[in-house]
Amino acid sequence: MRALPFLAVIMSLAACSSEPPTPKAETEARATSLYQSKIAPLFRSKCATCHLTGQEAGSVQMTPDQAIAAIVGVPSQQVPKYMRVAPGDPDDSYLVMKIEGTHIEKGGSGAQMPFGAPPLALTEIADIRQWIKEGAKP
Repeated sequence: MRALPFLAVIMSLAACSSEPPTPKAETEARATSLYQSKIAPLFRSKCATCHLTGQEAGSVQMTPDQAIAAIVGVPSQQVPKYMRVAPGDPDDSYLVMKIEGTHIEKGGSGAQMPFGAPPLALTEIADIRQWIKEGAKP
C-alpha cells in the first residue's frame, strides 16, 4: 500500500518536469502566427491583386499559398545581389525596399509597391519587417 502514494508523487513530478519551450521555438511559433494572421492577408489584399500568377511585372506570384516559394531566399530579378526576402534581414530584402520606396537608391527600378495604390501603412511595413526578421516562415 505504501507504493501507491510514492507512485503518485513520482508521476506528478514527471508531469511537472517538462521543459519550457526554448526562445527559438517561441519565436518560430510567433513567426508562423504572424504570417498566418497578418502577412498572408496583407499579401492577399495588397499584393496578389496584381501579382496573381507570376506572369505579371516582376515575375512574382504573391498569393499567400505561393508567396513563400516565390520570394523567400529567391534573388530579385531587378537587383540579383539582394534576395526578394532575406530571412532574418529585412534591410537586405528587396521586398522591403520596394514597399518602402528605397529600391532605386539600391540599384532597383520601377515604382514603389503597391503600384498605383497608396503606400502600405507603417504598421503593415513593420509587420513585414518583423516577419522577415523572425525568419520569414510560413
